[in-house]
Amino acid sequence: MQNICPQCSSNFDITDDDLAFLEKVSPIFNGKKELIPPPTLCPECRMQRRLAFRNERKLYHRKCDLTGKQIVSVYAADKPFKAYQSDEWYTDKWNALEYGRTFDFSRTFFEQWAELMSVVPRMSLVTSPEANAFNCSYINFAGHSENCYMTFDSDYNRDSMYTNVLKHSQNCVDCSFVHECELCYECVDCYASYNLRFSENCTNCSDCAFLKNCSGCRQCFFCSNLAQKEYHIFNKPYSKSEYEQLLESMQLNTSSGLHKLKNEFAEFTKQYPQKFQHALKVENGVGDYLANVQNCHHCFDIADAQDLRYCDTLYKAKDCCDVSSFGENIALIYDSGTIGVEGYNLQFCFNCVINCSDLLYCNECHRASHCFGCIGVGEKYCILNKQYTQEEYDTLVPQIIAHMRTTGEWGQFFPGALSPFGYSETMAQEQFPLTKESALTNGWNWYEERTEASDNYMGPMITIPDSITDVPDDITKQILKCEATGKPYKIIPQELKFYREMGIPIPRKCPDQRHKERMALRNPRKLWKRNCMKCSKEIETTYSPERPEIVYCESCYLSSVY
Repeated sequence: MQNICPQCSSNFDITDDDLAFLEKVSPIFNGKKELIPPPTLCPECRMQRRLAFRNERKLYHRKCDLTGKQIVSVYAADKPFKAYQSDEWYTDKWNALEYGRTFDFSRTFFEQWAELMSVVPRMSLVTSPEANAFNCSYINFAGHSENCYMTFDSDYNRDSMYTNVLKHSQNCVDCSFVHECELCYECVDCYASYNLRFSENCTNCSDCAFLKNCSGCRQCFFCSNLAQKEYHIFNKPYSKSEYEQLLESMQLNTSSGLHKLKNEFAEFTKQYPQKFQHALKVENGVGDYLANVQNCHHCFDIADAQDLRYCDTLYKAKDCCDVSSFGENIALIYDSGTIGVEGYNLQFCFNCVINCSDLLYCNECHRASHCFGCIGVGEKYCILNKQYTQEEYDTLVPQIIAHMRTTGEWGQFFPGALSPFGYSETMAQEQFPLTKESALTNGWNWYEERTEASDNYMGPMITIPDSITDVPDDITKQILKCEATGKPYKIIPQELKFYREMGIPIPRKCPDQRHKERMALRNPRKLWKRNCMKCSKEIETTYSPERPEIVYCESCYLSSVY
């Protein structure tokens, strides 16, 4: 079945497998199945809509509306929502059922749900009480961490800063999609590595810098597509003494030396072939950044999963469709975002992260089951935060679904206008960037933080020394200006200590800009059909046909490396 997306006008298919999944997850009440209709938007636009409900990185100072304490929150102080510090939000100091109301069949469901959202208190940061974090005030979608700062969608880490999707790592700074690593800096998509810097898509490498697509390398610099090598520079072997002398001449401890090397490295790697798909242990997988997956179609950033369709950033998930983040033993989830920890049979939900099952159109519920249109509840058989008996629930929900069919709401995720965030604050802006005008025209919200006139003065301009050896201690008390955006940023003491120990110059760009540039190194979450540039085999890849890289199918790529 071919369709035209009303949002982007692209053609997309709804397959028999898609329809079979929708039938499987359609809820049953009193023995009757309430079929979920096929999606009206294309997969990319469906992902964009989900991600517009996820503020991962924008943090603000505000007061906790329960205790009055100063807290860090994803909700700015001028947002029209109550925000409770997450530790307080999970206590019995308040009850989500106090905000319950009776469904009004003269009005749309989304209108009533929006009113409920405006009054129910929200978590300041998305976390769970089990996700222990020590000395980690500025983290979000993260836990099981110690001494971490500005780490997002990251778990089981220590002493790390300015990261996203960092897992089981320590002493890592400015890293993205890095797992089981230590002492890594400005790395993207790297695994099981030690003392690795300025590198992409590397596994089991140590004491290296400027590597791409390498595995098992030691003491290598400025190399691409190498395996099990030592003392290589520019993909050429050197003796240990020659290697050390050349490396010393590169001036890695200076900003000027690094700037020159970064530009040269981007050009250097273009001469080497790229594998059409970043994948490891994949069986019947279509997408990119896949590891240990089976039967995953049109999926991105997926690990330890099976039987997924149109999903992204999931771990330990199976039998799901149209789900964005984060997993850990979830199944039978449809068109939802940020679902995790034993989530089962959820449709059209977001931020339900702890042991939820059989939910429809719910947000920030925990240990809840058989709920419809609820926010913040941890109970059973609730509708719009009002609790019913099982018999009442099973009778009323089908009536609401029938009403939603008449309004065109049933089977649709929440409209973008109902997101508690501006499009500019969300992961949608990162994956599908829009101007303010385009976002507003398409019905999204927009948010720009208000600043007082007195905040615009940053003090005297600071000249950052070229070499880390010349940086004074008091730079941690200064406000620096990003050379790319003009935004102010600071260097915190533990960050300065890391740079000195690693011999790395002070960054001249703010954390958000550094993150943006790291993300630009990764391929987009979009697939194109093209041919292997060696054997002409047809491939489906995230490298668009007009890109300059040499793209090989897997067998041709492996033969070129090994």
